[in-house]
Amino acid sequence: MRRMLLIALPLAVATPILAQQAMQKPGSANPAAVTGGAYKIDPNHTLVTWTVDHLGFTPYTGIFGSATGSLTLDPKNPSAAKVDVTIPVSKVTTASEGLTAHLLRPGKDGGKPDFFGPSPADAHFVSTKVMAKGQAATITGNLTLNGVTKPVTLEAKFYGAGKMPAAMGGQENIGFTATATIKRSDFGVTMGIPLVSDEVKLNIAAAFLK
Repeated sequence: MRRMLLIALPLAVATPILAQQAMQKPGSANPAAVTGGAYKIDPNHTLVTWTVDHLGFTPYTGIFGSATGSLTLDPKNPSAAKVDVTIPVSKVTTASEGLTAHLLRPGKDGGKPDFFGPSPADAHFVSTKVMAKGQAATITGNLTLNGVTKPVTLEAKFYGAGKMPAAMGGQENIGFTATATIKRSDFGVTMGIPLVSDEVKLNIAAAFLK
């Protein structure tokens, strides 16, 4: 009996380790894994992170999520790609409940809100030009935010692509990261400048499904 236990114990320990080693991520940073066609945004894994300077003491970060939209992509001609993304400003979130509420509260006595107000229109980005080089691209487009439309340039990088296992839907996936810098005053959001910076840095994780 003792001998059987001595044999069984290492097997019990090794089995989950071997199973874990056998698992492989379905995504790959190899651009050969990219397939062309029309993709839709994965709203659960697409995040637009924004950062401002707070009083010169610290950076402060918040997130926009639940995006919708599309990507049309031809791996043989990546500069012909088209991106159309809608971001619900009303779902902005920060680490501070008070600040999140301030971003979305109405103006006092019927006046203009300090930031977006309680029923802000969705933000909308539509690409107008894509210049691809290797696994990176400069994406120029028009961003509509707070009722104002301005040109914005994104510096994007390919992150990974592949097909999900059948048990997880079997869809083609492709992901990118991107950065941009905008001035919030360009979009009529001026509360607190210069104590809270006019410059807003954007860091984007964009996931698409087909």
